[in-house]
Amino acid sequence: MLQINELTFDAWGRRFFDKATVSLPPGAKVGLIGRNGVGKSTLFKLILGHLVAAGDEISLPKNARIGSVDQEHPATPVSLLDTVLEADEERHALLTRLETADPEEMGEIWGRLIEIDSDSAPSRASEILAGLGFSQDDLQRPMSEFSGGWRMRVALAAALFAEPDMLLLDEPTNYLDLEGALWLEARLKKYPHTALIVSHDRELLNNSCTHMLHLAVGKLELYTGGYDDFEKRRAEKARLQLSAKAKQDAERAHLQSFVDRFKAKASKAAQAQSRMKRLAKMEPVATTIEERVAPFTLPSPPKPLAPPLIRLEKADVGYEAGRAILKNLNLRMDLDDRIGLLGVNGAGKSTFAKMIAGALDVQKGELHRDKKMKVGWFHQHQIEAMDPNDTPLEIVRRAMPDASESSRRSRLAQWGLNFDKQDTTVANLSGGERARLLLNLVAMDAPHVLILDEPTNHLDIDSRRALLDALNDYEGAVLLITHDRSLMELVADRLWLAADGKVVPFDGDMDDYAKFVLERAKQAVKPTQVAREPAKAQAAPAPAASKKVAVEPLRRKVEAAEQVMNRKTRDLAELEAQLADPQLYVKTPAKVPELEKRRDNAKAKLDEAEAAWIELAEQLAEAEG
Repeated sequence: MLQINELTFDAWGRRFFDKATVSLPPGAKVGLIGRNGVGKSTLFKLILGHLVAAGDEISLPKNARIGSVDQEHPATPVSLLDTVLEADEERHALLTRLETADPEEMGEIWGRLIEIDSDSAPSRASEILAGLGFSQDDLQRPMSEFSGGWRMRVALAAALFAEPDMLLLDEPTNYLDLEGALWLEARLKKYPHTALIVSHDRELLNNSCTHMLHLAVGKLELYTGGYDDFEKRRAEKARLQLSAKAKQDAERAHLQSFVDRFKAKASKAAQAQSRMKRLAKMEPVATTIEERVAPFTLPSPPKPLAPPLIRLEKADVGYEAGRAILKNLNLRMDLDDRIGLLGVNGAGKSTFAKMIAGALDVQKGELHRDKKMKVGWFHQHQIEAMDPNDTPLEIVRRAMPDASESSRRSRLAQWGLNFDKQDTTVANLSGGERARLLLNLVAMDAPHVLILDEPTNHLDIDSRRALLDALNDYEGAVLLITHDRSLMELVADRLWLAADGKVVPFDGDMDDYAKFVLERAKQAVKPTQVAREPAKAQAAPAPAASKKVAVEPLRRKVEAAEQVMNRKTRDLAELEAQLADPQLYVKTPAKVPELEKRRDNAKAKLDEAEAAWIELAEQLAEAEG
């Protein structure tokens, strides 16, 4: 479908592509992956013609339609449904011609409209919009009534509805909630043409893509399979490269030794010259060079507080008196809780986070919280609100007024902002660098509770893994809101669902929630609309794909359960160490009953975690067998 041959492109004082060559097969769903700033968006601009290379290095079939989501849809008076329908340019042009066509021309126009199944277009558009979070009542509302984030969803809906031959999506889940991301994942699987997707969402890449296109050091390399398959093959390739390099280095040393010993002897001069020529011709073995990913620093609270940290009893919360967003909340949060907050946009997740952070009071009922409790709160709008003329060093000066300049710079370096970035204005930092700075800042004072609202929007896959590692080492409570399903699965021990003006525990795991979301999206479309969907949309997945889907979620569950078990083991070990200290019974004997109670509770939780891990491991072994 897409052919790139010997592409070389320089811009802004650097080389993005150096004789890069690749061919994408028709109908492939390809994830374009690589570190932040490596040139993924630049490749999109070259394909779209917004940037021009030196020659004809990029080619597509003649008359191939390219579709992309470059920006939010404009705020026009046109209705939501009509805006999406107009994305099918041929259908829109035929209907426009029909209004003024001569009678003899109408038959031809109607024939083409029937051929492209024009009558089913409204139902197809409605199904896409419902999947992206729009209600049936929204369909006739004008575009001008929707915010920028929702108009981005409309632009995505229009691109999916138009079904171009080559669909380009750049971080499509960044402006979606988890529910929208789950729906998009399922939709892309059955997209009928070729799609090239820039994404750092591991689940999307694993479950929707047939190929990975890796961009590094100016080269493009295509791998079959999802992201997990890519990682395994990449690691194997690096291992083989290192092995080949070790062999070559040994051979080079052997040849050089012979030359050094015999080049001065007349009887061995010819052999020495032969080996020197062989040394000169030896091409060095290229090895995979991975950039270091700076870790996140999330210090744990120095002293645990008595449980619960937060308790809600029949609490209502909202912004206007008498108009509660969430009602009758009966929940509690302890120090070792890892809670994933689910729910569609507008269900009250951010309102709940503000209340936990102490930025919003309850209107009714009771909110009990420890007065000593410190909260670290990261939300995505903090990045947008940063002063573009500020610098990381100035920000840290305000956060660490009593520290020396060297310790401030050292702290920034630990966070992944090296010396030349520390005096760079925020406007010139990447989104990932801003996110790193803010995530480390909110956790700097070792809070008892970390509230993370969409923390991964600007982070690449390796940085997301570094954040996951930091969260698993962090010993406070976590409230996580994210569309990154992988992060949610590996961090959250419990799931809460915000829906219908309430927040309640969700009985199930992320696979259950994915089924719940997709079923709800189907029911959001009228039955007559669903019945008129093309038969291809109802096709069952291939047996091989079904097996992969069955095994991969189990593997992730086992990994998540193991993380929980390790954390519970550490908690129990710390409590037993305190109880084993003889000084405890001399200096503070009053603490002994409380510590024994906490130890018994920790042991019970560890037993539960071990049982869950064993059960999942057995299920995985059975599935793999």
